[in-house]
Amino acid sequence: MSISVTGATGHLGRLAVEALLARGVPAAEIVAIGRRIETLADLADRGVVVRRADYTDPEALRAAFAGAEKLLLVSGSEIGQRLPQHRNAIAAAKEAGVRLIAYTSVARADSSSLGIAAEHRATEQLLAESGIPHVVLRNGWYTENYTGQLGSYLQNGIVGSAGEGRISAATRADYAEAAAAVLTEDGHAGAVYELGGEAFTMSGLAATVSAVTGAAVGYTDVPSAQFAQILEGAGLPAPVASMFAEIDRSVAAGDLHVEGDDLEKLIGRAPTSLADAVAAAHAQPQA
Repeated sequence: MSISVTGATGHLGRLAVEALLARGVPAAEIVAIGRRIETLADLADRGVVVRRADYTDPEALRAAFAGAEKLLLVSGSEIGQRLPQHRNAIAAAKEAGVRLIAYTSVARADSSSLGIAAEHRATEQLLAESGIPHVVLRNGWYTENYTGQLGSYLQNGIVGSAGEGRISAATRADYAEAAAAVLTEDGHAGAVYELGGEAFTMSGLAATVSAVTGAAVGYTDVPSAQFAQILEGAGLPAPVASMFAEIDRSVAAGDLHVEGDDLEKLIGRAPTSLADAVAAAHAQPQA
């Protein structure tokens, strides 16, 4: 059995390779694919096959997928370019004879008003039309989206426009374990999994940060337009500030709240708690 993983030079793809190794998949049966393969030298030293490819290069994708039985298609990071890139990858996988694709989509992709959900919906449709057996992993938000800002939270507090919207976040490692599970177990073809951890609000995030760190951190909720202005004032380009304000609007609308326990069932344990994730981030040296 050969399992190929795209985006292996990114956070999620790299963790998925590690999760496959942890589940006992022989290193020689894992193909780590990415653009910056020099960052994968340690995996190559452990016996993992490393191949260079780019979603914009169909020929390189076909070569990278050669011999693969299963493929983890980690969604591209270039918003607005994902659909043609994913189309290239799916076509290359079909030409290579891949028998199962697991795709990392977004929570509630079929109904979400989140702007980036449209590309994921379209990719899910491409998979359905491809005829390749597939699994859709609708990943919720990454906990790291918040713990990565811990230093700022401790210094400035938390500001947003998410209201009391609930966020079913989990760590990248949790989502990577779920991907490894569907790639190494039978019976997942055709499934659509809505994945997320224990839900929290932004005010709940502030309370957790306060409890874990001992600092008094509050959450200030402001109108969406004001939030975008605050982000611009902090130095973000206007389009990026608008995107983050749009995400908070989607949070307020409930688009990032996932019902059910699909993630827990796939990984065989409770997802990493917000408190544990904050504690781990707090224990790291602050830049």
